[in-house]
Amino acid sequence: MKNVGSKISKVLILAVFGVFLFANAASAHVTVVPKTSTTGAWETYTVKVPVEKEVPTAKVTLKTPAGVEIESYQPVPGWTYSADKDASGKVKSITFEAEGEGLMPGQFQQFSFVAKNPDSAGEIAWDAFQYYQDGSVVEWTGDEGAETPHSITEILAGTSTDEHADDQGVTDNTDNDAAKTADEEQSNSLPLILSIVSVILSLAALVGAFRKK
Repeated sequence: MKNVGSKISKVLILAVFGVFLFANAASAHVTVVPKTSTTGAWETYTVKVPVEKEVPTAKVTLKTPAGVEIESYQPVPGWTYSADKDASGKVKSITFEAEGEGLMPGQFQQFSFVAKNPDSAGEIAWDAFQYYQDGSVVEWTGDEGAETPHSITEILAGTSTDEHADDQGVTDNTDNDAAKTADEEQSNSLPLILSIVSVILSLAALVGAFRKK
C-alpha cells in the first residue's frame, strides 16, 4: 500500500506541475485582442506584453498588418509612444518605450490603440518585437504553433447593421464587444480545462490499475 500511495503522490505532483507549466506557457505570449472584428470597422485593439525573462522589458514595437490603418493610441504613464510612417503618412509600426526601468519580471502591460480594419475579410497578423534591457529581442512573428507566434485577428465580413459610428468616428459595438470578450475568456481558459481533464483521466487510469491488482 505504501508503494501505491507513493506512486499516486508522484503522479499528483507531476500532474499539478504540468497543469501549472502548461497554463503559464499558454498565457505568456504577446497577444492582441479582440481576436475577431469586422471589415471596415473602427476597432479598439489592445496588445498585452508579459515579461518572460529575469530582466525588464524596455520597449515593444508592433507592425501594422496590411490593410489596417492605425489612427490613435491611449497614453500609458511611464511610457512614450512613437509611430513610423510611410511617405503617404500611413503608420507602418508603433512603438511603446519605457521612460524608466521598464516592465519588471513577473509583470505585464497593456497598450491600446484605435485602428480601421481592412475592407476585405480574412486574417491579419500582428508582428511584435519585444526588447529587453539586456539587449535581447524576442520576435513574435511566427505562425501558429511556433515558439514565438504572432497574434492573429480574424476579420469577418460586416454588414451595415454592424457599424454605428459615433461623433468620433469610432464604431459602437457594445453587444459585439461583450460577445468577443466571452469568446476570448473561453479561449484563454480552454488550455487549463484540457489540462485538468487530462489529470482526472490519468488518476482514473491509475485507480483502475490499482483495483485490478
